[in-house]
Amino acid sequence: MSRITLSRFLIEQQRQGGTLPPELRLLIETIGRACKAINHAVNQGALAGVLGEAGTGNIQGEAQKKMDVIANDYLLDANEWGGSLAAMASEEMELPYHIPGEYPKGDYLLMFDPLDGSSNIDVNISVGTIFSVLRCPPGTVNPTEADFLQPGTRQVAAGYALYGPQTQLILTFGNGVFGFTLDREQGAFVLTTPNMRIPESTGEFAINMSNARHWEAPVKRYVDELLAGSTGPRGRDFNMRWVASMVAEVHRILTRGGIFMYPKDARDPEKPGKLRLMYEGNPMAFIVEQAGGLATDGHRRILDIQPGKLHERVAVFLGSREEVERVTGYHAE
Repeated sequence: MSRITLSRFLIEQQRQGGTLPPELRLLIETIGRACKAINHAVNQGALAGVLGEAGTGNIQGEAQKKMDVIANDYLLDANEWGGSLAAMASEEMELPYHIPGEYPKGDYLLMFDPLDGSSNIDVNISVGTIFSVLRCPPGTVNPTEADFLQPGTRQVAAGYALYGPQTQLILTFGNGVFGFTLDREQGAFVLTTPNMRIPESTGEFAINMSNARHWEAPVKRYVDELLAGSTGPRGRDFNMRWVASMVAEVHRILTRGGIFMYPKDARDPEKPGKLRLMYEGNPMAFIVEQAGGLATDGHRRILDIQPGKLHERVAVFLGSREEVERVTGYHAE
């Protein structure tokens, strides 16, 4: 039996009742090609001189790695001329990126975190790319920041690429979650997990314990219960994992269950969280929900949040349904 490549999968999705418009199919194929180029640069590492600091900062005031800039440029260059997009927005850029005038414009908006977990790049730990696709409001000729400010429920596609021991591309169009693995010899992503599902219960959790002294009471209560293990109120042991790469954390949860938490903390009370709603929270919440999990900010469903600005931050609790419901319930109390 022949293997199903990403291109074949997308064409078959397009043929099945017209559920995948041709323009969106071409966009996803283009993103896949850009991710393969990013993967090649990540794999080369020191051989290609792409490790270390870029000497620049992004809009959030964070120091950029060389690969942050390279990955951002790959995604812009690959997607600006294809005719599927009206504009793009990146975690690494302050303002939306407009399609150059010499290229045709399409009906979609693309948002991305070009290299999630880039602090890991120099020590050869998994990193990834996260992306989200929205429809451009009808009649919009030159999209502004306001046109991107749509709740996560309006996403038409989302996904991520994981650059690890295997390079994988995970996609959703709102009809389930599909996993592809890069065949390096063939140069194509091949469908390897057609229906990814998150187990409802789990024995693993992921959180940065170094921030424990800054957490709000509901998070402290929940994590303390997990750490108490079989002698505590949960009556069983839990294992903690922390990769410092959201892509890697979410992929583990999709594969074997778990909960990932990046809560609000007391260091900056004005910030609702650390992660970016548009580039990380929304696409990952879309994927997790489509795989049977839940994603909240501790109080409400992430996908229901109406964003107020392009680089808005959010607290994140996502993964196996039972655990996300429990910690969200503690916030409600």
